[in-house]
Amino acid sequence: MKIVAMGSSALMDGFALLGIQTYADLSLEKINDVLLDVKRKHRRALVFLEQDIINADIPMVNRWRNQGGSMLICEIPALDQLNEFQPEVEQLIARVMGTSVLENKHG
Repeated sequence: MKIVAMGSSALMDGFALLGIQTYADLSLEKINDVLLDVKRKHRRALVFLEQDIINADIPMVNRWRNQGGSMLICEIPALDQLNEFQPEVEQLIARVMGTSVLENKHG
């Protein structure tokens, strides 16, 4: 499985320390090219994308999000938005199962 992360250089430093292949401060076109290359060369991939990238209009991101399959995209917040971040999956769970499911019951 291929694991890659894309976002701002400050955020990518942490992923690089974990040994994950990182791409920092790329244009939207270059991000699309990298994702297309990952799709071509690897059967399965885990891709971490910074929030502003995932919300941009990038064809490969839109394709993976709508198509599903062997490519998993995980949204990560910018460093200055950690406290305000709520991933889409959390919003979906809240809509389907209610917000009480997401509350911390362990103190």
